[in-house]
Amino acid sequence: MTTKVLLVDDHALLLESITAILSAEDDFTVVGTAESGPKALPLIRRLAPDLVLLDVYMPIMDGITCLGLIEARFPAVKVVMMSGHSDTHTVERAFKAGARGYILKSIAPRDIASALRQTVHGTFFVASPPATGETRADNDLSDQELAVLNGVAHGLSNRRIGESLWITEKTVKFHLTKIYRKLGVDNRTEAARVAFREGLVQSPLLDGPS
Repeated sequence: MTTKVLLVDDHALLLESITAILSAEDDFTVVGTAESGPKALPLIRRLAPDLVLLDVYMPIMDGITCLGLIEARFPAVKVVMMSGHSDTHTVERAFKAGARGYILKSIAPRDIASALRQTVHGTFFVASPPATGETRADNDLSDQELAVLNGVAHGLSNRRIGESLWITEKTVKFHLTKIYRKLGVDNRTEAARVAFREGLVQSPLLDGPS
């Protein structure tokens, strides 16, 4: 299934670059671009994108204000925020407003599609790196539990995880129960967020600010 994407950024070069990157992928179609929030809203109504990649800092209307309007008017549309900054306050505001992901503009071009693909599959990600001095969680995960967690964090189903590790879906579910307990979480989304935040798995979203 092809994901329809609308790009919103006030820099034409960035719009052209990301359009070219996603156009090379079989599962993404860029249906439109906009240079501001006010221009994006009518395009969402007309083009019905599945996903909006939205710049945080734009003139006329900032991205988080635009995100709030998208959430109110088009709740089925997923929004991923994009920024050159990863300060905690901005990231938290974005997620509280309804963002499904937060990508830094310093992300490697080859990783953009993968980052968006993870969001399409329903997993939330924060792109900011851990604070200085923050260490990896002491959770005592086994090698196979880490492998299962890696699959979950990258949006794989239990069946796909099982096939890749040569174990049954029942065994995957057993490992997930233990993973949730060790990480102190209740579901896949929370487990993925802890995994990326604590450096338990690697993601193209985890990049330094430009």
